[in-house]
Amino acid sequence: MWAIKKLNFDLTNAGEVWKLQLHELVEWRMNAYENAKLYKERTKKWHDDRISKRTFFVGKLKSRWSGPFRIKTILPHGQVELTNEDGNNVFKVNGQRIKPYYGGNVE
Repeated sequence: MWAIKKLNFDLTNAGEVWKLQLHELVEWRMNAYENAKLYKERTKKWHDDRISKRTFFVGKLKSRWSGPFRIKTILPHGQVELTNEDGNNVFKVNGQRIKPYYGGNVE
């Protein structure tokens, strides 16, 4: 009791100080969330600005898998040589990548 009197310790005043400290902690936490959000936005903008713009040519994006193909040769280790219907374009693929063609329209 003498320590409370000596330090002039008021319980109601101490409770209010404690509440203010809690509110201050909540405010610091909200500021930290806001700063983290701003940091992420700035780093995303910085990263997006440094991504180089690329242009692709139509030939590079053209699919080699457009149309039915005929099997020319089956090679060892699952490799297959395919040709198109004209027979002038020959390329090798893994045999697991090909699918049977039963006829009909090919898109």
